[in-house]
Amino acid sequence: MTTNITKIAGIVLVAVALTACKKDDAPAPVSKAEAKTITNLHAPNDVIDRQTGQVVEKKPFVKFSFAKGQAVADGEAWDIAFKGTTIIVNGGSTTLDEVTRNGQAAAAILTAVFDEVKAVPEATEWKQDSNENYAIPRGGGNGWYNYNPQTYVISPIPGRVLLFRDAAGKGYAKVEILSYYKDAPANPNPFQNESAYYTFRYVYQPAGVQFE
Repeated sequence: MTTNITKIAGIVLVAVALTACKKDDAPAPVSKAEAKTITNLHAPNDVIDRQTGQVVEKKPFVKFSFAKGQAVADGEAWDIAFKGTTIIVNGGSTTLDEVTRNGQAAAAILTAVFDEVKAVPEATEWKQDSNENYAIPRGGGNGWYNYNPQTYVISPIPGRVLLFRDAAGKGYAKVEILSYYKDAPANPNPFQNESAYYTFRYVYQPAGVQFE
């Protein structure tokens, strides 16, 4: 009788041990990334003499870190950067904008609803900056914004989601630009509202392609 009890106890202990091993071996679930909104990130363009077209005051790119959720100083790790309507990535060739790129960041553009982008599509074609083109193309209707020559208003293209791979090459972010004007007015007036103040929302997943 004692022998049978001992055998049963041994079997139970082995089963418990195996179950514990399976639990330990299981990969940790990826936490759900939370959406963040950045308001009034000021990234002014160069000051240009309207008479001659020459740059009279050169402005720096404003670098942004997805992990920190804020603009960062020179020398700190950065993923993307803003200057006027131009957005660059920390990846690819150093271009004529004089910003040194030392990361693996890249970008892609989706036509989609921001909240419905649950993960990075497998067929995403990543692009980096080069001397020929930026990963996010410049100019109205090409990248993230439209330009109205009658009203001079710069407005985000509806249904345009920007995807980014971070500078480390491990994390991903989806970004939606909401406004280019200070305090994000519903109907901006370029003669009254200051420009080059980005308001955007983003979701960043530092270790995976799933946003939800």
